[in-house]
Amino acid sequence: MGRAHEVRAKKIAQTNAAKSALYNRASKEIYLAAKSGVPDPNDNLALRSAIEKWKAQHVTRDVIDRAIDKAKNKDAAAFVAGRYEGFGPGGVAIMVDTLTDNEKRAYSAVRACFSHHGGNVGNSGCAAFNFTYMGVLSFDTDKSVEEIQDALILGDVDVQNVDKDENTVEVQVTPSDLNKAREVLINDLGIKEDDFSTSEATFVPQALVKLSDEDKEKVQKLLEDMDALEDVQAVYHNADLN
Repeated sequence: MGRAHEVRAKKIAQTNAAKSALYNRASKEIYLAAKSGVPDPNDNLALRSAIEKWKAQHVTRDVIDRAIDKAKNKDAAAFVAGRYEGFGPGGVAIMVDTLTDNEKRAYSAVRACFSHHGGNVGNSGCAAFNFTYMGVLSFDTDKSVEEIQDALILGDVDVQNVDKDENTVEVQVTPSDLNKAREVLINDLGIKEDDFSTSEATFVPQALVKLSDEDKEKVQKLLEDMDALEDVQAVYHNADLN
């Protein structure tokens, strides 16, 4: 069938693997949120936030519903959240969140990935000070930064920052105001639910680390391989990869 077929088949496999990993992460996080309270997003803020986060990443309703249904089963597996911190090539700070039913497996895999790519796992807190926990919403709109800021302030949202690049806007708010900010954007500015590409509380780097081309390539590979690990939920870093 030729080289073109092989390349196309490889891309399809990579896309399917990425989608499978995305759905797996969404399922575990939604399951855990549903398990932590009532399995109803109308009465469980953590569950509602998790659903909105993963819907913004185009996780299907079927995956979401199956995760909630699984949480209703009292005999379902228990997942444990973990966080590992370390440094990669060029002194890049990295934090890795895991959600697993086997903590030893998760730690071993994360540590091996750091080591394999010239990094190392550190003690708790060694990298976290490089990040700030923020509520982040990203979407496309023709509204101006001033219009967005004014609407959020009038909606009693604690706005930290609003950036716009062409039509793409990123809003950063106090994490506890994430859902309030989302409601203001939808109800007062006409942003549609499907317009959000990001809607989550996450870690934002305080400053980016400039890298040589060689270190940039090493860090990118480390992040890709870390992101592909079975138990990893999220990877945060402060590398400037542009």
